[in-house]
Amino acid sequence: MGYVLSAVARVLEQPTAWGAVWEMALLAGPLWAAALIGLLLGWAWRPRWAAGLVATADGSAAAPAPAQAPFATLDFWKAQLPARLRAPLGYAGTAVQQREEDKAAAQGSSEMANEELAVGKEDLVNLWRLVEGRDGGPAWIKMMEKSLPTMTYQAWRRDAQTGPPQYQSSTIFENATPEEVRDFFGDDEFRMSNKWDDMLIYHKTLEECQTTGTMKVHWVRKFPFFCSDREYIIGRRIWKLGGAYYCVTKGIPCSSIPRRNKPRRVDLYYSSWCIRAVESKRGNGGLTACEILLFHHEDMGIPYEIAKLGIRQGMWGCVKKIEPGLRAYQEARAAGEPASKSALMARINTKVGDNFVRSLESNSQESEIVEAEEKPARNNVARFLVLGGAVALACTLDQGLLTKALIFGVARKFVGQRKTL
Repeated sequence: MGYVLSAVARVLEQPTAWGAVWEMALLAGPLWAAALIGLLLGWAWRPRWAAGLVATADGSAAAPAPAQAPFATLDFWKAQLPARLRAPLGYAGTAVQQREEDKAAAQGSSEMANEELAVGKEDLVNLWRLVEGRDGGPAWIKMMEKSLPTMTYQAWRRDAQTGPPQYQSSTIFENATPEEVRDFFGDDEFRMSNKWDDMLIYHKTLEECQTTGTMKVHWVRKFPFFCSDREYIIGRRIWKLGGAYYCVTKGIPCSSIPRRNKPRRVDLYYSSWCIRAVESKRGNGGLTACEILLFHHEDMGIPYEIAKLGIRQGMWGCVKKIEPGLRAYQEARAAGEPASKSALMARINTKVGDNFVRSLESNSQESEIVEAEEKPARNNVARFLVLGGAVALACTLDQGLLTKALIFGVARKFVGQRKTL
C-alpha cells in the first residue's frame, strides 16, 4: 500500500502533464504486463474441467473437447508458440493429425462418389445472382479504389441482417486471360511457394472428383500474434458459363478431421468469384484484361466491428501482393513449368448452357451499389484504446464466446459512458 501511495505522490508532483503520464505509464506498465502473463500462463495450464465449461458456454457441448497434451511435452509447447515461430518447427505438431488427414484423403474418392457433392447447383445460382446484382440483399457501400500500373482495384461492403459483414471487390489485371487467372487462384501449391498469400501456412487436398472438379481442401491461415491461427475445411468447384468462370468456395463440415483448440476452426466461410475477360483500361479496344469479381464473408470469431476495422486497414496491403504473384505465375507457365495438381483440378469445369441463365433472369431481385464513400471512423483515441485492449484480451483467451462477450460488453459500456459525458 505504501508503494502505491508513493507512486501516486510522484505522479502528482510532476510539473507537466506529459511527466504525469510518463509516471503513470511506469506504474501501470508492469501491472498490465504481469496481468497478461498471468492470463497466458493460467489459460495454458487450465484444468480440463475449465475447458469443458468454456466449450459448453460456446454452444458446442455436443462435441467433446479433445484431450489436452500434458504441459511437459514438446507438442504442448509448440502449440503455444505464434505461427511465425511454430512454422520452422513443422506445422501440425503431432503425427496423429497427419495420420488422420491421410486417412481422410484415402477415403475421399469413395465419399465424393457416394455422397451429395459439397458444392452444387444452388451455390452457382447464388453466385450468379451476386454477380448480376440480383440477390435482393442490402445496398453495397464503396470502401476504396486503388490502382497499380497493371491492376485496378475497387471494394465495397454491406452489413447483412444476420451474420458477418459481406465484401465485394473488382480487380482488373491487364494482359491476363481468364484461364491464367483461374489456374492462379486455384493453385494452392504456388500460393504457398510464392507467398503472395502469406497468410496461408498449410494446405492439403482431402477429397476430389475428377468428373466435376469438386475439391475438399484443408487450409490453415496465420492470424496476428494475439489470435490463434484459423482452420478451414472448404469445398471448391468451378463452372464455365459462356466465356466466364464461376468459382464457389465455401466452408463445409468434415467429420474425418476432429476439432482442436488450436488452430480454431472457421465454420462460416464464403469466398467465391467470377472471372471474365474485359476491355483494357488502356483503351486499345480489345478484351486483353481480366476482371475478378469477388464476394467474401466469414465468421472469424472476432467481433464484427473490430473485424471491419482490421479488414479495412489491411485490405490493400494484401491485395497489392496479388499482382506480382500473378506475373510470376505467368512467367513460370511461359517457361514451361508443369502445372500443379490443384491447378489441373481447377481446369475441370462444369459447362452451363444459355437456358440456365434465361431461367434465372426471370426470377431475380436487384441490389443497388451506393457509390458514396463509407463514413470515416471517429478519431477517438480513448475509444480505440479501450476496444483495442478488449480485442487483445479476448483473443488471448482464444476460446469461449461467453468470456469474450463479457469483455466486450464491459468495454462497450465504458465507451458508451464516455460518449455521454
